Amino acid sequence: MSQIVLGVGGGVAAYKSALLLRALTESGHDVRVVPTVSALRFVGAATFEALSGNPVSTEVWDDVPEVAHVRIGQTADLVLVNPATADLLARAAAGRADDLLTATLLTAHCPVVFVPAMHTEMWQHPATQDNVATLRRRGAVVLPPAVGRLTGPDSGPGRLPEPADVAALAELVLSAGAGALTPDLDGRRVVISAGGTREPLDPVRFLGNRSSGLQGWALARVAAARGAEVVLVAANVERPAPFGVRVVPVETAEELRLAMHSESSGRETARPADVVVMAAAVADFRPTTVAGSKLKKGGATEPSSLELVRNPDVLVELVGARPAGQLVVGFAAETGDAEGDVLTHARAKLARKGVDLLVVNDVSAGRVFGRSENEVTVLAADGTATAVPAGRKDAVAAAIWDVVADRVVPQA
Repeated sequence: MSQIVLGVGGGVAAYKSALLLRALTESGHDVRVVPTVSALRFVGAATFEALSGNPVSTEVWDDVPEVAHVRIGQTADLVLVNPATADLLARAAAGRADDLLTATLLTAHCPVVFVPAMHTEMWQHPATQDNVATLRRRGAVVLPPAVGRLTGPDSGPGRLPEPADVAALAELVLSAGAGALTPDLDGRRVVISAGGTREPLDPVRFLGNRSSGLQGWALARVAAARGAEVVLVAANVERPAPFGVRVVPVETAEELRLAMHSESSGRETARPADVVVMAAAVADFRPTTVAGSKLKKGGATEPSSLELVRNPDVLVELVGARPAGQLVVGFAAETGDAEGDVLTHARAKLARKGVDLLVVNDVSAGRVFGRSENEVTVLAADGTATAVPAGRKDAVAAAIWDVVADRVVPQA
């Protein structure tokens, strides 16, 4: 069980901190909520106390014998500030200690994560950006805000990410440290495919696969947290988009193919992707014909066999069409057989596809699909192999991005 300090700033998005608190406690963590005085104007102390089982205070004068303004930070495994307002970021960057939360930030030896939420003008103001740069330089993680509806009719960057995304990233920092969210992808454009394609047989049935899209979602979430502009081409994944990620929904292999070519080449944005990751499970075959009405048993439309035609190899096409400097990452779900083990098959696929990196999953006995954990090996075209041990899929995603970041072409 980890000791988490949940700092809550005084913004209207503070209501989401109650949902985040519940997610963290349900995962088994001991959470101490330290709000600002302003935060309690949005969410009462009783709510935080009921959900956390711990007392809530805002002042350094509360519980003086415990020396709370020192002890809370000293004993924490993670300090998570959600939401972090412009004022709170400024006070933290200046090293202020005028309430219990800022005093806690000064005494914490653990990773500190700020989750900003404010109006777009406040986020983009040079003073706020200077404060963010200062905090990052000191080793804190400052996540980029989500883009979307703000207070009133306004919309833009500054929205608080959803609690599920923040909780997943908090788990990542607890397991892998603050370095897992280093902003080394800042300014990069990343295109990721995820999920599994469906090839229709008739208006009701389809040929599909067992891919859940969870690893692709984790890759997108972590890339966005590390500063990338992320496009996620999602094949039949019904889950909320990760914060800061633009989702392009597709169904079939051909729809995915067209979307990946468009997004990776920058056809619509005039800016090609720096990194393309093909994590989706794309059907190798599709039915030659698609029935216009439902195929029925015992009727004239009952098929005696199913004729298939091969789908284009999207990954090979992307490698062949990539602009100079673009890094292409493939995924391979493999099992061993009489002809070789998982890595033997994977190395042959790496050479055949021509990718820069190949992320290899051993899917024997139903492993990986739909599960919260993964274990992979990242093979590189230069012959190196990086083993990523079993862990949550966000932690695996962070390890994959570490390998990618070391190989991506430096920005001019």
